[in-house]
Amino acid sequence: MISLHRVHARAGAFELHDVSFEIPQGSYGVVIGPAGSGKTTLLETIAGIVRVTSGQVRLAGEDRTHAAPERRQLGIVYQHAYLFPHLSVRQNVCYGAQSEKIADETADRFGANALFDRPVASLSGGERQLVALARAIARRPRVLLLDEPFSALDPRTRTAVRRTLRAVYHEHGFTVLQVTHDFSEAGMLGDVAIMLDKGRIVQEGPPEQVFREPSSPYIADFLGAENVFAGVAKPVDDAIEFTTGSLTLYALGDVDPGPAHAVIRAEEISLSAEPFASSMQNHFRGRIIEIAPAGGLSRVTVDVTGTPIVAAVTARSVRELNLGPGVEIVASFKTTAVHLC
Repeated sequence: MISLHRVHARAGAFELHDVSFEIPQGSYGVVIGPAGSGKTTLLETIAGIVRVTSGQVRLAGEDRTHAAPERRQLGIVYQHAYLFPHLSVRQNVCYGAQSEKIADETADRFGANALFDRPVASLSGGERQLVALARAIARRPRVLLLDEPFSALDPRTRTAVRRTLRAVYHEHGFTVLQVTHDFSEAGMLGDVAIMLDKGRIVQEGPPEQVFREPSSPYIADFLGAENVFAGVAKPVDDAIEFTTGSLTLYALGDVDPGPAHAVIRAEEISLSAEPFASSMQNHFRGRIIEIAPAGGLSRVTVDVTGTPIVAAVTARSVRELNLGPGVEIVASFKTTAVHLC
């Protein structure tokens, strides 16, 4: 378990303010936030590297607020690995390990054993991260802190290492807190997502909830929501009527009447030549102004009376609907796809 209660900490001119959250024992937490939001400082505060000025840090059920880093029974992996340059790779992995056997087994699982006889100076950034992961996990920590641990890995290796880490985590039941800029990674790995900004927690909860129900337009924009509209909300019968510019759309849920923001993720929007009978209650006719391919999906921007609406559709749909700039199209989405904040 990682539990922080109203923690304040200072690193140079930067401060963490009134940080409180809990990652239950055996759970996987992820920290997301813009550059300079305090993500690394948060990990270093938990690790005891940055001193707590007020508040409490509990690890595995014990108060560790003022304990020395070596007494916190945790492992930490930085983005830049920070290996011991005067030791071999094998000596790095064995450093602090419960046993040489565990060090060897852990290195084997992460592919670091093939690097054992190499000097640290000869390793690439990705290889350094593999060794740093093996070294931290060979300690069999109760808590594992990860600061962008896969950033230097190529996509194929990243996928394999992420899968291995998840398997080891389940086998040994330690608690993890990982800093990541990869939102898909946060959704795949995390049980709890913590959104940090300017040293404060601005939202926390299951990753799916944080991504689909951001608590502010700023968070929605940071998390990559393509459709964030400012407008006015008012209850109408069993729904919420939201007006932005010349558009009126409908949502479900509770919101105070007055100024608000509507967030609709691009993948929630369907495109069709004509409106079709379905549970979707928001239909808007407009003209395509841009198609931006992105892997297997394309971001299609539709101008609806001066308001751009972005939909994410498959390349197959682009072909079958003959989509292109200037084509008239209908953008549709459910009332449940609209999040008001």
